[in-house]
Amino acid sequence: MAIFFLNGFLAALWVAHIPVITARTETSHEQLGGLLLLLGGSAFVGMQVSGHALDRFGSRTTTLVAATLLCPVMIGPAVASNTVALAVALALFGFVNGSLDVSMNAQAVAVERAYRRPIMSSFHGFFSLGGLAGSLVVAATLWAQVGVAATVGVSSLLGLILVAVCARSLVAPDGGGLVDVTTPSDAAGPTVDDESTAKARWWHGLDLRRLAVLAAVAFALMLAEGTAYDWSALQIVEDFGTRDAVGAVAFGAFSAAMTIARFGIDPIAARLGPVWVVRAGSALGICGITLAIFAPEPIIAIVGWTIFGVGLAGLIPQIFTAAGNLTASSSGRAISTVVGCGYIGMLSGPAIVGFIAGRSGVSVGLTPVIGALVFALVAAPVVRPAARPVSGRDAHDTLEG
Repeated sequence: MAIFFLNGFLAALWVAHIPVITARTETSHEQLGGLLLLLGGSAFVGMQVSGHALDRFGSRTTTLVAATLLCPVMIGPAVASNTVALAVALALFGFVNGSLDVSMNAQAVAVERAYRRPIMSSFHGFFSLGGLAGSLVVAATLWAQVGVAATVGVSSLLGLILVAVCARSLVAPDGGGLVDVTTPSDAAGPTVDDESTAKARWWHGLDLRRLAVLAAVAFALMLAEGTAYDWSALQIVEDFGTRDAVGAVAFGAFSAAMTIARFGIDPIAARLGPVWVVRAGSALGICGITLAIFAPEPIIAIVGWTIFGVGLAGLIPQIFTAAGNLTASSSGRAISTVVGCGYIGMLSGPAIVGFIAGRSGVSVGLTPVIGALVFALVAAPVVRPAARPVSGRDAHDTLEG
């Protein structure tokens, strides 16, 4: 949970400092758009590299390396003096951040498996809390006229200390019965031929159809989430002619609702199952976005965005858990595939909405989100837990169960 919090916190340091950093480096809006695309592309590459590292070194080692690197890497954008330097810094930041995104989710699956009850939504709740804390820190330091480099430098140092404190507590393959999700667990051990096949074809033994559906659902859900981040405030301002502050309330309501709801999803998933969570959450999200689109008053639209946040809160955690449990031997690359497709959805969703909004208005532009959530609702059974290969203490507990 501390690693998830740290990732959200450090990401918020960059996002909240964008106006200051772009002004100092004299980066135009057009250049910023290109830099954000570079950031996204490098993050996707980092996710795929992390998937290979997970299957070779395990989620504990990969998470610690990525989290340790992310702290000093954060300083790059903070001290960049021109657009070229900023581009290099953001490419490195995106790569490491993407690597951590995949590896910490793989580690979270391992911890969740050890707990033997759903806790993934709470992990993502701590990521959201980290983002909120980072935003508040930036607001306070900018108000106090503290330099960007000083803020990020101190935060990075504290982050390194936090990673060091957490290092021994993360789940390792030999952690006394806590089986790492990225560790092969065939009791008899793989043969030489099996190992060669696995190296040549990492998807060996995977249900590729299920993996493809999980990736598609991740794309759809993160398309919806990314749309809320980029368009919720603008929809209120443009469609109702309100002040920018009212639009900010809509985004704040969405973010707060999602953060709070994430801490209440796990007991529901334990009692009713992940399929029910995805179905109910998708249905609630459809109701929320529909209310926002057709609302006659801004206050009703804000209520719609709030409901939308509650609906989306527990969906992605169920997808990542299902991806992590697809296989024991290549789960790192399975997770990186699903997370990567979700990330593409988050990047492309706002662009799709913008394309339609430019011709028909923001509210009409939001309609693809309804289609995305309908798809997630229909495809919800893909997150149903499936049998997985186990060994040692896991096998004993499974047989007794």
